[in-house]
Amino acid sequence: MNTTSIDFESFIEWDNNPFILFNNQGKILYLNNAAEILFGYVSKKELYDIALSYAPQNFGYKTTSLTLNYDAYIFHAIIVGYENEEQISLRLYNTPRIKTTRKIEKDKLITTDINILLEANIAIFKTINTNPLKLLTDHDLPAFKIDQNNFSKLLRKVLNTFRASDSIDVSLKLLFGQHVIIEGKKVSISQLSIR
Repeated sequence: MNTTSIDFESFIEWDNNPFILFNNQGKILYLNNAAEILFGYVSKKELYDIALSYAPQNFGYKTTSLTLNYDAYIFHAIIVGYENEEQISLRLYNTPRIKTTRKIEKDKLITTDINILLEANIAIFKTINTNPLKLLTDHDLPAFKIDQNNFSKLLRKVLNTFRASDSIDVSLKLLFGQHVIIEGKKVSISQLSIR
């Protein structure tokens, strides 16, 4: 065994599995990049409570198989550990994504400025609905290929479900650090949120 000291922090920092180190008051002492993104979908308190609930009874580490869902994140196990009374760590393990066998029909996809398509569909919605609507978009999103017809149909159906709402908030943004793999290539994800 090699006794050379190795700094493993960079391995944890860039791991795809979220890692969080809390103090005994629930304050975050350290979190890696994956955990930073995860906090966009779940509260610090909820993850701290999970760490406390699944902690081993004595100093050490405990692995638990469970299913946790937070938006696009699905976890199949956690490890909770502590070596003193001052700190507790939580590591969540991503569920491997199932590779789809569905072939994307690229000839049906048209390179589209998603902002223009979104604004056109909202304009159609506003002709028959007077609900106050707030739109927040990232105008720097690049054009990409999309099935305009199916996207527009789905968007209009979703907007129609908000007909009775006092107001509608629509946001379109690029999700940094998240991607899907299509035909072996990493593709960025943009998120359309309607509330």
